[in-house]
Amino acid sequence: MFDDFLKRWNLGIDGDPIVTHSSHLLPVRWQGRAAMIKIALEAEEQAGSRVMRWWDGEGAARVYAHDGEVILMERAEGTRSLMHMALHGEDDQASRIACDVVRHLHRPRGKPLPELIGLRAWFRDLAPAAARYGGLFPRCLDTAEALLASEHDKAVLHGDIHHDNILDFGPRGWLVIDPKRLHGERLFDYANLLCNPDLPTSRERRRFLRQLDVLVEHGGLDRRRLLEWVLAFAGLSAAWFLDDDMAADSDLAVAHLAAAELDRMSCRA
Repeated sequence: MFDDFLKRWNLGIDGDPIVTHSSHLLPVRWQGRAAMIKIALEAEEQAGSRVMRWWDGEGAARVYAHDGEVILMERAEGTRSLMHMALHGEDDQASRIACDVVRHLHRPRGKPLPELIGLRAWFRDLAPAAARYGGLFPRCLDTAEALLASEHDKAVLHGDIHHDNILDFGPRGWLVIDPKRLHGERLFDYANLLCNPDLPTSRERRRFLRQLDVLVEHGGLDRRRLLEWVLAFAGLSAAWFLDDDMAADSDLAVAHLAAAELDRMSCRA
C-alpha cells in the first residue's frame, strides 16, 4: 500500500513497516531527511493527521506532504526518551519538558481552526460507565460535569499527551506526534501526563504527588483544577478499558490518588 506514495514523493525506504491497529507506517528518506509515511486507518487517526498539518511543525512533527489522510511527516532520530528519563531518575525533568511542549502547542496560531471535537463529546462514555460500574465512577462523572460547565482558557488540544507521544527530534527539540482532534480547556492536556497507564510508576502515591507539584510549579497551573481534570479523565480512561474487557487498575489507582488529594485539600481549607 506504500508503493504509490514512494513513487509520488520520490522516497527511499529506510526501515521496516510498522503496523498498529489504527495506522500503517513506513520509515523513509525524503530529500535526505528522515521521514515517515503514515496511513491512518481509523477516523480518529485521520482527524489527528489534520491537526498535525494545522500545527505546521510548531511543537509537533512537520508534515512534508499529504494526500487526503495519508501524510509524510518528519521522523524523530534523537536518542533521548521521556519514558526512559521518567524511570531512571529524571522524572522531574521529563515532566518539565512535557510542560514546555504542551505550552508551545497551546499558543494561538491566528488562523482558522481545523474540525475539532469538544471535551463534552469526548467524555460522553463516562455517564454510562458511572451507572454500569459504580464505585468511584459517579464522582468522576460529577467532577467532569462541573469542569465541562465551567471550561475556560481553551485551545487546540493534543488529547493524548504522554511520555511516548513526545519524541526527541534532535536539533528541533521535543515534539509531539499522534494527536487527537480535541478543543477545550488547556489543563486537560496536562492531566494526561499523570494518567499514563503505560508508565509503571504512575500509580505510586509518592511519585504522583511529586509530579503534580512539578506540573503545577513549572506549568503555572491551578492545583485543585488540575487534580479535578485528572480525576475526571482517569475515570474516563478506566471506563474505556473496562468497556473493552481490559484491566483498568492503573487508571483507577490514579483516580483514587486524585480523589484522596482533593479530599485532603478540602479538609485543610
